[in-house]
Formats: sequence, structure tokens, C-alpha cells
Amino acid sequence: MNTVLASEAISLSDIQHEWAEINYKTKEDKDKAFKKLITKAEWLVKQSPEKADSHIWLGIVQSSTAGAEGGLGALSYAKAARKNLEEALRLDENALQGSALTSLGVLYHKVPGWPIGFGSNKKAEQLLKRALVVNPEGIDPNYFYAEYLYDEGDYMQAKHFAAIALQAPAREDRPVADEGRRAEIGQLISKINKKISD
Repeated sequence: MNTVLASEAISLSDIQHEWAEINYKTKEDKDKAFKKLITKAEWLVKQSPEKADSHIWLGIVQSSTAGAEGGLGALSYAKAARKNLEEALRLDENALQGSALTSLGVLYHKVPGWPIGFGSNKKAEQLLKRALVVNPEGIDPNYFYAEYLYDEGDYMQAKHFAAIALQAPAREDRPVADEGRRAEIGQLISKINKKISD
């Protein structure tokens, strides 16, 4: 497998593009598609173990696999994602505009707490706030912090950060990811508005 991957010379942008296609456009067998992408992301980490970017994207793909897998089977992927994202933070907390902080914050928010998993809303909030310090106008940190606030019942603050996420500058190299994320922000704003008007 590694020789095939080596000949393909996978880049970080290849992983990003493929992730966006799977995450936003694949309807069936998402978990299988993400698991194949893990192999490519692992290869990238092996090629450049000192680069935070590679660890971030391996962590993101593992985290997405956990989400697609669901149930108790997801926990091993979530734990692997946490390990890679923590390694990315150790190497460079600001890499990819603080993406490791955002992704790790999301993991702590989504994963069940003790005794099932390692989830912690307190840690999630700390990490997401740190991500916003690094990238205050970014689409992802604002969206995920808005989602966290919505789940905490703080609807007015959630609306504020969702609005910032919607106004985030476009990422020219990631149109599919931007389009998909903007759709998610729109759905979140609708949910927030419903809660506020109830």
C-alpha cells in the first residue's frame, strides 16, 4: 500500500479536498471512505512527522470517521484523533490558523464524558476560545463555538458567533468545504432563531 501511496505523492491539499468531498457530497458508506483517507493521512504524517499540519489533518479525518461510525466503535477513532491533535499542538499551536485547537475542542464537545469517553465541556470551551484568539474571523472556530454555545443553551451568543462565521472570508483553495460549512451555519442559525422565538 505504501509504495502505491508513495508513487501518488499525496499532498496536504489532496487530503483536504478529498475530506470535503466525503464530508459534504458522499451520501453512503461515509465511514468506509473516511477510513481509506486515514491511510493516506497516516502516510503523510510518516513523510513529515515534525509538521503539525499533517497531524492536524490525520486528526480531523480520524475525528470525522468517529462521527460517521457512531456508537462505541467510534471511540477508538476519537482517541486516535485526540492523540494526533495533541501532537500537533505540541509542535505548533498556531498551525493552520489554530485548527488543532478548534478540532480538539470539537472532540471534547462531541465525545461522551466519563465513564464512556473523555468528553468535557469545560475543556471544549477552553480550546474553542483559544482557537478564536488565533483565528478570530475564521469560519470554523466561529461555527463550532456557536454550536457549542447553542448546545449550552446560550442562544444569543451562539447567534453572534454564527453570524461572524457566515461573514468569514472565503478560502479560495477550499470551495467545497466553504460551501458545505456555510450550509451548516445556515442550519444552525435556523435552529437558534427557533429557540429564541419560542
